[in-house]
Amino acid sequence: MVGSRQSSMDENEWARQNRQRGSTMYRRESNMSEASFLTDVEMAQDEVFSGPMSESVPTATSAFSHRRSRADSNASFAFYEEERDFDSTEEVPEDALMDEGEYDLENGSLAPEDLFDGDGDDANGGVERDGGEESESLVGDGESEGSRRPSIGRKRKSSGFSRMSRGSRGSRRSTDSRRSVDAPLLKRHTSADSGGSGYGRGGEKVSQKIYILTEDMTIVVAGFSTSLFGFAVYVTLCVLTGGLGYLLLRWLPRWYVKIVGRVTPLGKCDWVVIENQWGEMIIQNLSKQDFGHSLSAVFGDPEKSKFRDYDEMDDPVLDELRILDYRYIRFCYHPVKDKFVLGNTWQDPAWTDMAAVREGIDTDEAENREKIFGKNAIDIEQRTTGQLLMDEAFHPFYVFQIASLVLWSLDEYYYYAACIFVISAMSITTTLIETKQTMKRLREISRFECDIRVFRGGFWRYVESSELVPGDVYEVTDPNLGQFPCDSLLLSGDCIVNESMLTGESVPVSKTASSDETLELLNLSASAIHPEVAKHMLFSGTKIIRARRPQDDKSDEAAALALVVRTGFNTTKGALVRSMLFPKPSGFKFYRDSFRYISVMGGIAGIGFLATLVNFIRLGIHPGLIIVRALDLITIVVPPALPATLTIGTNFALQRLKSKLIFCISPQRVNVGGKIDVMCFDKTGTLTEDGLDVLGVRVVSRPLNRFSDILSDSTALLPGGQYERDPTIDYNANKAILYTMATCHSLRIVDDEFIGDPLDLKMFEYTRWQYEEGSERPSAGAEDDEDKSLTPSVARPPPGMEFDIDEEEDSPNRGRPIELGVLKQFEFVSQLRRASVVVRQFGDKSGDVYVKGAPEAMKDICRPDSFPPDYDELLAYYTHRGFRVIACATKHIFKLNWLKVQKMKREEAESNLEFVGFIIFENKLKERTTEIIEELVEANIRTVMCTGDNILTAISVARECGVVDRTAHCFVPHFVEGDAHTPLSKLAWESVDNPVYTLDESTLKPLPPPAEHDSSLPYDVSNLRNYSVAVSGDVFRWLVDFASPKVLREMLVVGQVFARMSPDEKHELVEKLQSLDYCAGFCGDGANDCGALKAADVGISLSEAEASVAAPFTSRVFDISCVPEVIREGRAALVTSFSCFKYMSLYSAIQFTSVSFLYASASNLGDFQFLYIDLLLILPIAIFMGWSGPYPELAKKRPTASLVSRKVLTPLLGQIALCVITQLIGWIVVRQQPWYQPPVLDKGHSNSLNSENTTLFLLSCYQYILSAVVLSVGKPFRQSMAENLPFVITLLVALAVTSYMLFDPAPWLTDLMELTWMSQGFRVFVLVLGGGAFVVSYACERNVFPVLARWIGKARRGSKVRKQYKVVREDMRI
Repeated sequence: MVGSRQSSMDENEWARQNRQRGSTMYRRESNMSEASFLTDVEMAQDEVFSGPMSESVPTATSAFSHRRSRADSNASFAFYEEERDFDSTEEVPEDALMDEGEYDLENGSLAPEDLFDGDGDDANGGVERDGGEESESLVGDGESEGSRRPSIGRKRKSSGFSRMSRGSRGSRRSTDSRRSVDAPLLKRHTSADSGGSGYGRGGEKVSQKIYILTEDMTIVVAGFSTSLFGFAVYVTLCVLTGGLGYLLLRWLPRWYVKIVGRVTPLGKCDWVVIENQWGEMIIQNLSKQDFGHSLSAVFGDPEKSKFRDYDEMDDPVLDELRILDYRYIRFCYHPVKDKFVLGNTWQDPAWTDMAAVREGIDTDEAENREKIFGKNAIDIEQRTTGQLLMDEAFHPFYVFQIASLVLWSLDEYYYYAACIFVISAMSITTTLIETKQTMKRLREISRFECDIRVFRGGFWRYVESSELVPGDVYEVTDPNLGQFPCDSLLLSGDCIVNESMLTGESVPVSKTASSDETLELLNLSASAIHPEVAKHMLFSGTKIIRARRPQDDKSDEAAALALVVRTGFNTTKGALVRSMLFPKPSGFKFYRDSFRYISVMGGIAGIGFLATLVNFIRLGIHPGLIIVRALDLITIVVPPALPATLTIGTNFALQRLKSKLIFCISPQRVNVGGKIDVMCFDKTGTLTEDGLDVLGVRVVSRPLNRFSDILSDSTALLPGGQYERDPTIDYNANKAILYTMATCHSLRIVDDEFIGDPLDLKMFEYTRWQYEEGSERPSAGAEDDEDKSLTPSVARPPPGMEFDIDEEEDSPNRGRPIELGVLKQFEFVSQLRRASVVVRQFGDKSGDVYVKGAPEAMKDICRPDSFPPDYDELLAYYTHRGFRVIACATKHIFKLNWLKVQKMKREEAESNLEFVGFIIFENKLKERTTEIIEELVEANIRTVMCTGDNILTAISVARECGVVDRTAHCFVPHFVEGDAHTPLSKLAWESVDNPVYTLDESTLKPLPPPAEHDSSLPYDVSNLRNYSVAVSGDVFRWLVDFASPKVLREMLVVGQVFARMSPDEKHELVEKLQSLDYCAGFCGDGANDCGALKAADVGISLSEAEASVAAPFTSRVFDISCVPEVIREGRAALVTSFSCFKYMSLYSAIQFTSVSFLYASASNLGDFQFLYIDLLLILPIAIFMGWSGPYPELAKKRPTASLVSRKVLTPLLGQIALCVITQLIGWIVVRQQPWYQPPVLDKGHSNSLNSENTTLFLLSCYQYILSAVVLSVGKPFRQSMAENLPFVITLLVALAVTSYMLFDPAPWLTDLMELTWMSQGFRVFVLVLGGGAFVVSYACERNVFPVLARWIGKARRGSKVRKQYKVVREDMRI
């Protein structure tokens, strides 16, 4: 969106883009990133975790935004027609906000003549779009700038323009993408009118479609103003219907808009309707304020028109600022482009060089910017108790409750109505209090205010942090500042910050001062901060561990300064808070299915309603009573307590998980945990211990050029005394590797303690050296002018090793102690996989470069002759055994001065090096890892390892813990032609143990070994059946980008180990597995897993935080024992939800049957009979039914997750049929008894005092109680009913009370319950009938109905859609 960053595009460029039309589309570059939010907030909403924030936070690596296509997303918009919405004045689409159609311009798939083609519909045969995947397809997969890859998605159709999907290749088009075209709310205009669907009659836009990259959300904004006639109609409707019209239009806002709204251009409208791709819709008023400044003040640099060159149009004055705030995202109306433009991507065109930026802004400019960007406060709007109460009370569920209460009161069921009213009032009050508390806690966590020292108008002054605006320069070293108040760039000084709130990673991060290059790379409209900029970016809400003034500044500036770039909700912290407030819909089908089922039950109630109506009219009942009675049937069939009982199992599961230190911020994910098919694990810190111990060092002995034996401590590496040293060994390589370990690390000292990477810490502890971090004191006796204001970080050897005994007698350094000053540091970069330092011995004129990194990365930067011939063999020896290996290299630089060091580029330092040896780290498995992996494998849950470590190390650890079969072949693909960036590369899939065994490259099935091969060796042919595949990150990248979809699917099904994976590739792996219909879980512990944790269906973070937005589950027990716990609880909760639902459905059916039989003779159940059934039987039984814990062993099969499946509906309908038959028998038999007391027909009231009533009431009570036993599922997913003590006690008490009422009730109880006399024999008959029905029901539930369901399944076999991964797996079976 940034004007200053967009260049004009002349006709030549258009012609060039036109020529590219036929070529392959290119993916946009984008950055994916990860984040978490360390907080103790438990959200009131169900789905808190998966909010729209993953793009807005820092990442250390360039990334790919791959997302799964959402089957449940609704990208067909009521207020927008899917034709064209592009703007001919748009040169280059904004990175962060894209209008549909603009994407085609960028990719060269639209020529200029298409823009002005008068007959859009007819010429192109209509423009077809991917409706359901709109949000996925607008921004493609990407790499860093300048290295775009061709996409392998669908070919562009000649009839129009379709898009590449960013989700799985070939994912299906949305079936309802054109729904709004069939019945549009906006009038369709022909192309002669406006040339686009979003335009009004005057050529002005009335609606606009926007894809917000940072939120991964597509919205449509449609302009309206209030029609006076429409508003009058609305008021009349509300009054005439007694408020019913108000309620209906509140629940159906589209109708409200149709009645009240008048379509108005965006530039003139009073309010807008905003709808997102999930069908969530709100009506939002616009904020208007007088402005009087130029357009560029709001939108950046003035933009030149492509086809006109009117100077007065370059930067007109904006009289009125029209602002739209949607979910705390600010849009400003751009009058020239005639559309709303995202506000959080704004950059000042003056941010080009550091000197200009440091001047800050003046007070007038600050006031002006505050108008545009608002206050620098993450201030969540607090709704009043009245508003919350109204929202809760007007929810359809509670309105249904209120209607039921009125109905029951009219029917003189006062006691029952009063009890239900008290329960509903308590429920609303509890929800209200919880919501208020949650919002209060979230507000407290997100709000931050303090006084900040700001440089404004040439003077330093204190202002409140809420008054900061982009462009302000403030002091970071203020001792009162504990955390950063906004997103800012460090201009001078350095900081150590804790970003765990964003990333979950507790290792502190160093931040250094920006340069002009940083300002060039700064692009706030990109989906993630550039990795080079992230090193200088101070993110809002992150804690300051240490801030220091500039050490090399010759001015008197005694403070570290930062430039404000984003404020308020536009910051990364704002995005995190937004994600908690507005979670994405989870799409779990259980809740949707349950409401479908309720609507079916409502249909049944409708039939009952009509039958009752006819019968009562026939009997001549009073019309008032007829209506009340008939409506009462509906309240019976749709029980008001149903929604509450659906969450009981989940709530109990959450409590049990909490007691095991597993915390959940997304209750819906508990049920999803029961469906997991594949579980991915990070290696380091998850499967293995967090810290690595140094096993020892293998040094390259010169001049023999071979590795030494392993040296297990620093005194063996470099002995202190001459007499301890072997005279045949050149100790220069030993010295180099020791100096590398002492200086090449990211450790910092805070409060006399080292903080930094645990691996660096272990490595430095091995040396036993001392380290002094550079300070701002001028060094005494500095020789060069450059040294006067800086003392570099210095490493010194331990006592007794202070002097270098190898120095020549006449050397000036002979008597000097060893002091290694770190003059320059190149930090670890995950793409390069190495770090380096430039070091100078105190007093020397020359220096050294020391590099450490992944052994694979050394081949490119070291001299080939410096590698021993057995380099690869030794590396393989250690990595095969699961050790972590770091390689070290060095080179000497003659005549090194300060200026030369500062100008030295990384490429220059890290080239032509001499390899000196390996540092070998031991990485032990955590104690419980193997047993947990075995338990998951035993339960038929696939386990996958996903790590950034070396592939052989990963395979070794995978075999040790059981992820990969210890005795079977593991195949590793490698490039035999080309590389990861070459489309026509060729892979060879060879066994890691014996390269003779290979896989067919197109089917990934093992090929037979050559005839001459001896198959009696280990890992022979007999072990090929259980083979697995291990893939490295570069091969994974190539397979995703260029391989055939078939090979990619096969690799995803047999791949067990994924090594050298970047954070974004981990994320993508999870989404690729999901695209094969896997329900995927991910368990990890650090910042580089955040993307994968968020993408997974169930993400479990091993973290000290009680809640983190990085994952729905957080375990404080730092091993993978939490995984089977979550799966067990998920399965138990899922089964409990189904049991409770079936029970409540059966309860409705039983009561509906009883009442229907009684209605035949105008009778009904009594007030206290209803009370007894609903409050004393159903409520406690339904609650305690969910109390059962999970079964201790994980079963091989998973519970069904579909409510409308034959496995659920067949038994349920069978049980309903049995209940109806049982009551029918009771009803028929009682009418034949000699003492039968018939109902007395009262045309004004229902008579409850009759034999039919008593029989059906008591018989149904046994049915309610014993149905709970039938439907209470135990093994294999839950503990048996016998272990659920409260449930057993409830059943026994209920049976005892019911039997007491049947056989020997006290007179007062007989009167209260309106029971009539029955013979003793008949009482026994009722008991036997109830008991017999229970036995039949139990036998059918366990033995008959499952078989029946299977038969139905076989009969409908052809219609069942199988999961993709199962089909692939079957095809690959040997």
